[in-house]
Amino acid sequence: MPESKYRQLVADMMGGVGWRDLSEGPERRVPERDVEITGVECVVVEGNFPWNLVRVHTDADVVGLGEAFPGPAGEYVEFLEPGLVGQNPLDVDRLVEHMTQLLSGLGGSLGYSQAAVSGIETACWDIAGKLLDLPVYQLLGGKYRDDVTIYADCHAGEDLAAAADAEPREIYTPESYARAAEDVIDEGFDALKFDLDVKVEPADTATRRLSADAVQHKVDIVEAVREAIGDEPTLGFDLHWNFSVETATKIARKVEQYEIDWIEDPVPPENVDAHLKVTESTSTPILAGENVTRVEGFVPFLTQQAIDLVAPDIQKCGGLLELRKIAALADAFDVPVAPHNISSPVGTMASVHVCATVPGAFALEWHAREVDWWDDLHTGGDPLIEDGVIAVPEEPGLGIDLDYDVVSEHLAPGQEPLEPAG
Repeated sequence: MPESKYRQLVADMMGGVGWRDLSEGPERRVPERDVEITGVECVVVEGNFPWNLVRVHTDADVVGLGEAFPGPAGEYVEFLEPGLVGQNPLDVDRLVEHMTQLLSGLGGSLGYSQAAVSGIETACWDIAGKLLDLPVYQLLGGKYRDDVTIYADCHAGEDLAAAADAEPREIYTPESYARAAEDVIDEGFDALKFDLDVKVEPADTATRRLSADAVQHKVDIVEAVREAIGDEPTLGFDLHWNFSVETATKIARKVEQYEIDWIEDPVPPENVDAHLKVTESTSTPILAGENVTRVEGFVPFLTQQAIDLVAPDIQKCGGLLELRKIAALADAFDVPVAPHNISSPVGTMASVHVCATVPGAFALEWHAREVDWWDDLHTGGDPLIEDGVIAVPEEPGLGIDLDYDVVSEHLAPGQEPLEPAG
C-alpha cells in the first residue's frame, strides 16, 4: 500500500501539536493478542450506491473487513492510516477516540469523516472476532435474537430515473407503488418502505412547501399501499428531509388513518425543534437519525423527545460500538431503533451483528433489491436474506468474506483491484 500523503501532518498532530494524545495504548498483553495494524485501505465498488469497502491489515496475517458510508471516505481513510499503523486493533474504543481526535481539526467529531472511522472500526471488530474465534455479536455483549428482521427499501415503486423522460404522475402512481408493495410481500418480506418525496408537479422547491394537490397525491399513495398489503406488514415512508414543518405536518396528519409505522426524515436533520413540532402534531410515528453521527448528536433528539424512532447508520455514525451507545441512550427514553442501511453485504452483516445485541432494534433497512449481484459479492453461496430476515452469523468475526473476482468486476472508475486477503 502506498504511503499516505498525510503522514507528516498526522505525525505532527501526534507529536505534541494536540494535547489529547490517544496514540499510546496499554503495554501489558499476552503474546497472542499482541497484534499491530500494518495498513488500511479503501476501495469503491459501484453498486446502486458507491460502496466504500475498507480493509485493515495486521502483522498476524488477519485482515478485517468493514464498510464506510458512500462518499469521500477513502480520503479520510488515507488521512487516518499513518495514525493507525502500529496500533493494536483490539483496542477498538480507544482507536475510535484516537481517530476522532486526529480528525478534530477537520470537523471530525460530528461530521462525515466519522464514516471512515465507522468503516475502520468495523474492520477492527472483524479482526478481533477472527483472533478470538468469536462472532462479533458475542464481543458486543451477546444477542437478543437469532434473526434480524429486514425491511426492504422499495424506492418510489419505479426506478427513480424513470420519470426523467416521462410525465412523473404517469410513473409515480399509487397503483405502481401498490404493485411494488405486493411484489415485496410475495418475496417473503414483512416490512417495507417507500420514498414519498418524488416531485410530481412544477414547484418552487426552495420553499419546502407542497400544494394541497401534491399532498393529496402522497396520501393516495399511502392509501393504495396499505390497501394492497393489509394492516400487518411494517410500513414506512421517507420524505428525505425535504419539507417544511407545515407541509410535513399536513402529510403526517392526513395519513394517520392508515396507521403506517413511520414517516422518515420529514424536515431538515439539523433542526431538533422542527422535528419536535412535527412529532407533537401527529399520531404518525416520526423516525430520523441517518444524518446524525456519534451519540452526542442524538442527545437533543432523545432528551427533547423530538422523534419516536431512531435510525442511526452504522456506516456513518461512528461504528458498531457507537451505535450500541446510541441505542442504549434511546432505550433509556423507550425509543425503538431501526438502523438506516444502504450498504453492501459487508456493512449489512456488520449491522446485523449490532441489531442482534440491541433490545429495541426491531428492523434493519436493506436498500439493494434492484442489485441482482448483491449476494455474489460474498462467498457464502446462499442468499443472506431468507424470508425477510438475516440469520445472525456464528462464524468468527463478521462471518462474511468477499468474492474478489466479483469485487473486481464492479469497481468504480479509477479504483485498483484488491488482492485476496491471506
